Amino acid sequence: MTQSRKPRAIVLVSGGMDSCVCAALAARDYHAAAVHVSYGQRTEDRERQSFVAICERLNISHKLLVRNEALRAIGGSALTDENIAVPTAEAVGHTFGREIPVTYVPFRNAHLLAVAVSWAEVLGAEKISIGAVEQDSSGYPDCRPAYYEAFNRVIKAGTKEGNIEIVTPLIHMRKAEIVRLGLELGAPFDLTWSCYSREDEACGVCDSCVLRRLAFTAAGVKDPIPYAEKEIVGL
Repeated sequence: MTQSRKPRAIVLVSGGMDSCVCAALAARDYHAAAVHVSYGQRTEDRERQSFVAICERLNISHKLLVRNEALRAIGGSALTDENIAVPTAEAVGHTFGREIPVTYVPFRNAHLLAVAVSWAEVLGAEKISIGAVEQDSSGYPDCRPAYYEAFNRVIKAGTKEGNIEIVTPLIHMRKAEIVRLGLELGAPFDLTWSCYSREDEACGVCDSCVLRRLAFTAAGVKDPIPYAEKEIVGL
């Protein structure tokens, strides 16, 4: 089926490994358009660079880059407030999913999804894909299945046609499974950026870096990006 005959879908692409796999799925199955929202996070320039590169590699030509000023102004997260340190996974005792870490950006995904829903109405897209993951994650409340079920009810009630649906193809997968799926799809993991704290070289020790490194190790393949910290200490 040619791109023009495929149904239109929007994929949210942060630049990380999960959104990259979602982008590869969307590029395969839909006439895909990609949206990236910068919100004043520490690594926003590097994430934007990854977004552009991923779209180019996957031949997603229809792109929307948006800047949200509200989340940095609100603060309350280590990702948006320079006065709150990004913790290492070792420092928090590898408690992924058991308590919400300071890297949680309050209600962030609602802001990102609102942009995507508005654009979907304009483009006539009926699907919005986001790389939310519940298993092997930091435990953010806006990455839970119930959140997306509720958000879909809001979209149905609050849009003109009521026919737009958020899909979360990775939400029940383990991180290693996501790596394997990405490899099957040819997802460009070498272009992705997962680090919460650095833009020059991934730190290797923040929650996001450690979850990524553990995933590649469990999948039995080499992570294609380098890390400043070569070993995961204490994990």
